[in-house]
Amino acid sequence: MACLALWSAVLAVLPCVIALPSQQLLAPAPAQRPSAATSRPSSNLPLVVWHGLGDNYEADGLRSIGELLNDTIGDTYTYYIRLDDDPSADRTATFLGNLTLQVEKVCDDLASHPILSKVPAINALGFSQGGQFMRAYVERCNIPRVENFVTFGSQHNGISEFQSCAPNDWVCQSWDGVLKSNTWTGFAQSRLIPAQYFRDPEDLDNYLESSNFLADINNERKVKNNTYKENMKKLGRFAMYMFSEDTTVVPKESAYFSEVNTTSEEVTKLQDRDLYLEDWLGLKWLDMEKRLDFRVAEGGHMRLSEKLLADVFRRYFRASTKGGLD
Repeated sequence: MACLALWSAVLAVLPCVIALPSQQLLAPAPAQRPSAATSRPSSNLPLVVWHGLGDNYEADGLRSIGELLNDTIGDTYTYYIRLDDDPSADRTATFLGNLTLQVEKVCDDLASHPILSKVPAINALGFSQGGQFMRAYVERCNIPRVENFVTFGSQHNGISEFQSCAPNDWVCQSWDGVLKSNTWTGFAQSRLIPAQYFRDPEDLDNYLESSNFLADINNERKVKNNTYKENMKKLGRFAMYMFSEDTTVVPKESAYFSEVNTTSEEVTKLQDRDLYLEDWLGLKWLDMEKRLDFRVAEGGHMRLSEKLLADVFRRYFRASTKGGLD
């Protein structure tokens, strides 16, 4: 009966999820760019893009990324990950669903795709929560293999707070209440997306016992999955961008796998954590091989300029720059 009541509460606010705070990619701030006529054939690897919370695979802001990509480095096949062909349902899937099943679907979709399944490798771009989801693809499947991987404002070490609501936004507050009061229940861990990457450093016992997603893909439990580490080591380059003024993601340093004490706000960098020192995910190995980049994007969450994106495309996704090397 408790689960039924909880599900009823979720359904009650579902029609209004458009009012919730999101990680939606806005159309990049314009800068002078080449005309479409300069777009040219290329040998670039295809790019696979996983969008963030509240976005959908047909959103104008997301599609403009593909246009800028082609203008910047030449014609590049771009695939936008979708959990449903209906854009509205795809958006809902960023709030509701089981991440284990969602990643499995993406693995199947990419492995059977008529174009992507036939290429030697792909590049990958993850926006906000799409970054850690794309990383799960690399760790668990990686067919086709990801060469260069870039994430923007992703929650690689989870979130310790759910997104805050405006004082008069009762829809958001209702949703927030469902998340906060049921984080570690089987219901939340199998149906509410943000709960599945929630991680409070002061409540690690519940996290390690109940987390459906993040504790697994971060290899934090006692029994490690060596496949995750070996697949990550196949990356040519892994670049993580943190937004300098990010107030949407708490803590923003999660973009770098850093841990932030929720009381003292002391930041423990990735390089000082067991995850790195014992190399649970191959991140230390990538770092030693100079394949791990920590970069800053100025501004707030998902505030991206065309200049920044164009630099990322040239640095990491252009065929002539193997592994993102300058």
